[in-house]
This record gives sequence, structure tokens and C-alpha cells, in this order.
Amino acid sequence: MASKQGQGQQIQLDALPVAQLQEIKTQLDRELEHLSNSFQSLRTAQSKFRDCLSSIKNGINESVSGKPLLVPLTSSLYVPGRLTSTDHVLVDVGTGFFVEKNAEDATDFYNRKVKDLGESLKDLEGVIQGKAQNVRVVEEVMRVKVLTAQQQEEKKG
Repeated sequence: MASKQGQGQQIQLDALPVAQLQEIKTQLDRELEHLSNSFQSLRTAQSKFRDCLSSIKNGINESVSGKPLLVPLTSSLYVPGRLTSTDHVLVDVGTGFFVEKNAEDATDFYNRKVKDLGESLKDLEGVIQGKAQNVRVVEEVMRVKVLTAQQQEEKKG
């Protein structure tokens, strides 16, 4: 029984002792946890971009122009402000840089981001499923080896 590991190398799992199989399983579990955390981070980012789209669609209109509102600086810090333009918004393009765009261009920008993250999520989901399958294969080989060892002990005893 062989399983992919690391950079695409093949390992003959049934030839390895249980201790090495446990090490491989531990490594795969760590990789799976890291990939799952990355998946969740991408989903969170995608959700934030969708929130930005919603803000552009629902929050930028003449009815709020010039009226006081709270502007988020962080997820928990807001400052008072006023909407001065219903035509232009500041778009966070990453690493602390903001670009002024009209609402249509900002919407296009965020739609592209949501789409790109969706594709990345789909790819990452495939990698996660592959790693999870590798973990199951290693667990099954370990189970068989332990059962075989127990059966041999019973025959000796």
C-alpha cells in the first residue's frame, strides 16, 4: 500500500514500523490543521469582501450623504464621519494601501476578489481532501499492523 507524502514522493506504508507510521500521521495531522486554518482564513477574507460589496450597494446613497455616521477603523473601533461622495470610495488594496475608485470599479474589484478566493478555496479543498485521505490510509495501515501483531502474540502465548 503506497501513499503520497510531502513533495509527491511515494512511501511504501506497509513496510514501515508502527512508530514511523505514527510520525507520518502526526506530520499529516499538522499539515491538515494548517491547511484547514488557511481555508478558514480565506473564507473569512471572502466574507469581508462580500461585506464590502454590500456596503457599496446599500451604504452609498444620497439618503446618507452629509449625515453623521460611524466609520470602522478596525473591527471594534469606529470614529464619527460623514459620507462626502456617493460616487467614489476608498478601496483597501492590501498592505495598508487604499485607492480611490468609483463605486462601479470598486464593485468590480471586490467581485474579482470574491471570485479569485472562491477558486483558491476550491483548490485548497481538494488538497485538504487529499491530505485527509492520506491520514485515513496511514491510520488503516497502522490498525492492520497492530491487529496483526496482537494476533501473532496470541498465537505465541
